[in-house]
Amino acid sequence: MAGMDKWTGFGSALASFLFLWSMVQNHLPVAFRHRLSTWANKLASFFSPYLHITISEYGAERFSRSDLFLAVEAYLSDACARRARRLKAELGKDSKNLQVSVDDNDEVTDTFKGATIWWYAAKKLPRSQVISFYPGQDERRFYQVVFHRRHRDLVVGSYLPYVLEEGRAVTVRNRQRRLFTNNPSSSWNPYRSGNGVWSHVPFEHPATFDTLAMDPDDKEAIVDDLEAFREAKDYYAKVGKAWKRGYLLHGPPGTGKSTMIASMANFLDYDVYDLELTAVKNNTELRKLFIETTGKSIIVIEDIDCSVDLTGKRKDKKAQKKKSEDEADGKPMLPVEPDKDDGTKVTLSGLLNFIDGLWSACGGERIIIFTTNHKDKLDPALIRRGRMDKHIEMSYCSFEAFKVLASNYLDITEHELFGEIRRLLEETDMSPADVAENLMPMSKKKKRDNNACLAGLVEALKKAKEEAAAAKAKEEAEAKEKAEAEAKEAKEKEAEAKKGQGNRDTTSESTEGKMSNGEIKGSEQVASDN
Repeated sequence: MAGMDKWTGFGSALASFLFLWSMVQNHLPVAFRHRLSTWANKLASFFSPYLHITISEYGAERFSRSDLFLAVEAYLSDACARRARRLKAELGKDSKNLQVSVDDNDEVTDTFKGATIWWYAAKKLPRSQVISFYPGQDERRFYQVVFHRRHRDLVVGSYLPYVLEEGRAVTVRNRQRRLFTNNPSSSWNPYRSGNGVWSHVPFEHPATFDTLAMDPDDKEAIVDDLEAFREAKDYYAKVGKAWKRGYLLHGPPGTGKSTMIASMANFLDYDVYDLELTAVKNNTELRKLFIETTGKSIIVIEDIDCSVDLTGKRKDKKAQKKKSEDEADGKPMLPVEPDKDDGTKVTLSGLLNFIDGLWSACGGERIIIFTTNHKDKLDPALIRRGRMDKHIEMSYCSFEAFKVLASNYLDITEHELFGEIRRLLEETDMSPADVAENLMPMSKKKKRDNNACLAGLVEALKKAKEEAAAAKAKEEAEAKEKAEAEAKEAKEKEAEAKKGQGNRDTTSESTEGKMSNGEIKGSEQVASDN
């Protein structure tokens, strides 16, 4: 009974002390309270050998969460969450997997090179109900790292960088890859969600290199090149180059250029930025779009020869030269429209700086891809090595590519019609898209078996061969008619030239005869007398 009275008295005294302390805090100056807190921390550190590091959810940027906090959260959910007693589950932003992490007010332990480290997850609620424009001020979550003071250099110099790297790797593995497109500059608003320079949707294209209709040796070379790029961060830094690589995909329509891009993105696990140049007003906007992209991404400009006029400057020079020549010849000049302001279009120089200038080194691990149906129309400066490092020709369907399609669509690797198809593919140009269309099964009511699909492909190849032969014969006939017309025109010009020469010879002979008869001399004498 006496013991219970003792504990009751102790509890009452403690409660009274806490009440009085809260009252004293409300009346003490802020500076004095901070000084008391500092003295208390010094006293505690004198008796305790453990150090504390706090990692806040919001750092200097109040509108965005700290990268270190997010990396720590991802690391703990992957490496230490199994040892926690209180967990929370959520589907993170741009994440494809459920994320289970340490709940607030719980602790987990971790070991690193023989050192034991404690992690505490906590949050600090606001003292008053105040609406704030800064989300970091409403509810402050943070992690605390506790470790022995003898492990200070190990934790600060090695452990925390290791946690940052591993956390970022976990985030990349769990993230939902995205397909971006650029917004018109008139809708850019950094203070409103969804009104940035890029908008995105989940990237869910199923294409892979296994299903890509292409020669196996060519595919293997591309895969090796991509793997070498992904693992070459230190090498690029050693040789002094920005960690980026350019690919030019060129070939006829339907040969798989877009499928190649999707296969690259799925192989590397990269995001894709589909840049629409016609929506970019000037070089400044183009630069802004580039610096808003992230690492581990592919920047794509499709059909670059059709997107914008990148040879305008050179055309202007030619037009100016022609104008000068016309003025020198005294020809009348027709009125022309005034030139547009250079700030309303993307120039070749701006695009070159975009892919190979100083701004191209911002960030890292980026791939830039151009696609075109007409490689010869592009400026050589745009596609030279160093800008477009690797040129990949996406040609018409070969027999090796057909076998990939047959395996994908029909689940067969051999058939009696393969020999005839091989011969026809060597004689006829047909895109992989057209070949695949002929291998597609119909609806359930009109479903075709493998024999019917391959027979239909044979007929399509024969028809394409006949059409190609007819087009070639027509082209040859037109070329022959054109040559005959040119030859006829040349003969007529030659005959006219000879006729004109004959008239001049006749006139000359007549003049000489008159001079010999004294007619011209007599007329000259009469003129002199007059």
